[in-house]
Amino acid sequence: MSTMVQAIRLALHVAEERLGVTDIFGEDVGPPLGGAFTATQGLKTTWNSPLDERGIVGAAIGLALAGQRSVAEVQFCDYIFNSIDLLKQGGMIHWASNGDWNCPMTIMMPVGSGIRGSIYHSHSFDAIATHIPGFKIAIPSTPREAYGLLLSCIVDPNPCLFLVPKALMRVRSQPGEEIPGEPGDDKALSRLIDAPLGDRSKWQPQWPDTPDLFIKLGEARTVRPGRDLTVVSYGRTLPVCTRAAEELVSEGVEVEVIDLRSLWPYDWAAVKASVQRTGRVLFVNEDTEVTNFGEHLLRRTVDELFYELLAPPKLLAGAHIPGIGLADNLEMASVPQLASIRTAMLDLARSQP
Repeated sequence: MSTMVQAIRLALHVAEERLGVTDIFGEDVGPPLGGAFTATQGLKTTWNSPLDERGIVGAAIGLALAGQRSVAEVQFCDYIFNSIDLLKQGGMIHWASNGDWNCPMTIMMPVGSGIRGSIYHSHSFDAIATHIPGFKIAIPSTPREAYGLLLSCIVDPNPCLFLVPKALMRVRSQPGEEIPGEPGDDKALSRLIDAPLGDRSKWQPQWPDTPDLFIKLGEARTVRPGRDLTVVSYGRTLPVCTRAAEELVSEGVEVEVIDLRSLWPYDWAAVKASVQRTGRVLFVNEDTEVTNFGEHLLRRTVDELFYELLAPPKLLAGAHIPGIGLADNLEMASVPQLASIRTAMLDLARSQP
């Protein structure tokens, strides 16, 4: 069963073989490294860019306007902030041209904490991404989700941001969540598609036959049903929310967990239906709490569902600090963890109208 990084590699192989991707590029994306997280090993259309995030984003826009379809990687989202103006240009091309031009590009980048990356490799990009109109934004929580969401980004005529949680890169598929066609044995898959250490000049991957599996952007999934509380999350915090919800069963609390999957478009219908059933909702993510995307969801909940709520909606997010410290205790204290998520769930479930 694949890890998330292997699932991304499988999706990129499908994309360049069958879906028209002509260029996969970024810093160290080409041989011999195949990406800082090895997500692009063995692919045919990869090439190394200069250490220039503005150049990467600009090249992706240029390729799109020239009729090509590319996947550009910014090695860490922490370094894309100098490209906000170019992202804005890419996002408005279809609108500004009155529909005459599309900008079909996918920008892929690791986001968030979880690898002890300290102040320059631990930022989130969720809320900032949603402030750039014109982009579709996907953020997976499992390898299968990564595979299907990435393929949907690649074929979409709009520019897309594919945000990959760093902490989940090496997390493996759970039974029943495999990508169709991948070997059930993780060691067998590794022998097929993971480059060996040392000299890779003669190595060639052996790709399993995996399908064009598209997970629709803007369609959430209910990870587990519940009656007492709705929890809406995505990315790194999603599996932590699921674990916390399972632990609360012994407390007599049944939590419904929703994986938003994409931040734009997002599945408000699924969130609304769940909150109408449970009467309580907690939004969880690790981006900083001030102008957090969860605040938008909370505001909309109050606007549209106020008289159906049994308790005030809550947001649990990362601390509003300039960066995350290298020390383990500092990182753990900076973003939601299992204990804080579990406590927030239990307090909200037990709150009285």
